[in-house]
Amino acid sequence: MNGVVKVSDDKSNGMRYTRKIGRMGNSLGVSLPKRLADKLNVAQGDEIEFRENDRGEVVLKKARQVKLPDNVRPEVLEAFYDVFEEDEGILQDLRDR
Repeated sequence: MNGVVKVSDDKSNGMRYTRKIGRMGNSLGVSLPKRLADKLNVAQGDEIEFRENDRGEVVLKKARQVKLPDNVRPEVLEAFYDVFEEDEGILQDLRDR
């Protein structure tokens, strides 16, 4: 998929990338600019995760690839990660004390 990439350095919000949506079989898709793929540390075959935050913005992250022990349910681990990410600032503040 050959898309148009527009990159701007927006000092208030970091890097901004613009891509055209293309057809991928029966679906729609967007390719990642190499610079962004490198920043996310993703390569072909990796999974990415899209999350909508409380401001309605969509955040793109590399999906966690974890082999869980048999006695750990994936939804419990995901809940742990959610709490950790929400409270990351508090945990960093405690670490820095």
